[in-house]
Amino acid sequence: MWTKWLGTLLLASSVVSAFAQPAPPPAPADVLAVPEPLRQQFREQVLAHARLPSARLERMVDFLFSPQGLGMRYEPDANHTVAEAYATRQANCMSFTLLTVALAREAGLEAYAQQVDETLAWRQDRNTLYRTQHVNAGVRIRERRFTVDVAWDEVITREPPERIRDERLIAHYYNNRAAELLEQGAVEDARRHAEIALDLDPGYATSWSNTGVIYLRGGDAARAKQAYQHALDLDHDNPGALFNLVTFYQRAGDREAARPLQKRLDAVQARDPFHHFLLAAGFERDGDLAQAAEHYRKAIQLYDGEHRFHFGLARVYFLQGDTRRAGKALAHARELSEGDTRALYQAKLDTLRRQGH
Repeated sequence: MWTKWLGTLLLASSVVSAFAQPAPPPAPADVLAVPEPLRQQFREQVLAHARLPSARLERMVDFLFSPQGLGMRYEPDANHTVAEAYATRQANCMSFTLLTVALAREAGLEAYAQQVDETLAWRQDRNTLYRTQHVNAGVRIRERRFTVDVAWDEVITREPPERIRDERLIAHYYNNRAAELLEQGAVEDARRHAEIALDLDPGYATSWSNTGVIYLRGGDAARAKQAYQHALDLDHDNPGALFNLVTFYQRAGDREAARPLQKRLDAVQARDPFHHFLLAAGFERDGDLAQAAEHYRKAIQLYDGEHRFHFGLARVYFLQGDTRRAGKALAHARELSEGDTRALYQAKLDTLRRQGH
């Protein structure tokens, strides 16, 4: 799953149904635990037929997806433990990573989680803004390293993933469950999950920032402020904590305290290509093509290697009637892409060229 940072947009809370009773948090040791029926099925369908590590990895990946194996289905809200993923056959990126790491270790492989901090995937739901990070599974076989990623074609990144400890991976599970529970209005249950994440990985700034949002939703402004500040003590430029603390001070009417933090946040966002891409998409949607083009160009200037940035710029140029520059941007997008996406860009480019004759 995307590991979420939360941003408060409005200090309001929803009411959870009296009939909805979230389950208590599982013990951390249970999050990665492989249930015995899954272990037996894995032995029969994978381990009994593959001895070499590379063959086991290949067969394991097939086992995860094939109908004869687990037939796993991607579900973005499936924040599941390994046992829950097995029971439901559903997993998001985080749960899929848990499942893959656990099974790879059952196969005797060196497996670990990986995290990508700078990604583009965000959404706004009710009163909360979500900016996400991404996790996937890594496997090392002698000197070769492999990545197993259920969402490799959906996430935009500019840095390779970094290996993380199990404590961080399991903390991501509790963080994601906390965010899910907060959406449902189950603030106390969200807080319990968030505090387990802090116990597991107290040095992770995003967990502190998220927990601050939960404290604030629960009416504890003092603890929320402390959590945001601690996040910034751990990571001076953490965008989630900066956003949350700026919002906190602005809503409290303390503009003096908010001003220097806003400057820091502005500086962080100014050098973030994903921020400019989101702004560009918003301006494009609203019909402000000049602003959209400017922010697409800024995104490309900061990170030239993402085909979707160039494709966005091509769309805007086309809407402005500038087919020459649209074709140039589209050609860049094509060169940076592959497979079906590259073929799609080529078809659009061919259409543009025919229109030009």
